[in-house]
Amino acid sequence: MTQSAVTIADLSVGTEIGSRTLEISRADLVKYAGASGDFNPIHWNDRFAREVELPGVIAHGMFTMGAAVQLVTDWVGDPAAVLSYGTRFTKPVPVADVDGAPGAVVEVVGVVGALDSDAGTARIDLTVTLEGQKVLVKAQATVRLA
Repeated sequence: MTQSAVTIADLSVGTEIGSRTLEISRADLVKYAGASGDFNPIHWNDRFAREVELPGVIAHGMFTMGAAVQLVTDWVGDPAAVLSYGTRFTKPVPVADVDGAPGAVVEVVGVVGALDSDAGTARIDLTVTLEGQKVLVKAQATVRLA
């Protein structure tokens, strides 16, 4: 994939880079568990999740984090342009067991939080919510721009 033609000159602090809706299913969690090797039963067993005082099966934090940053990589056009990415996990993402519908719907909005013209980078701040509640805070990616 090639990097987009987005430049520092095209941006200002507060510019929205886009938004996306993440529709998460139990099948997504199974696929992620297989890829990551994280088979913790809180991600697939309702009974176990409730026994440890969770609302039910929850999405892997790293799954949520990775799915959210896809907004940035799509916008910049090159995953290698993401120089750093970090967040804090604040709330679990419960994923209901439903047929034919997503078990959870997470909203992601990206905004330019800072620009460094000398370095040719932008900090993108992500707002990641489930039912209006933030599930990630300080979700920030630094990207190299053309």
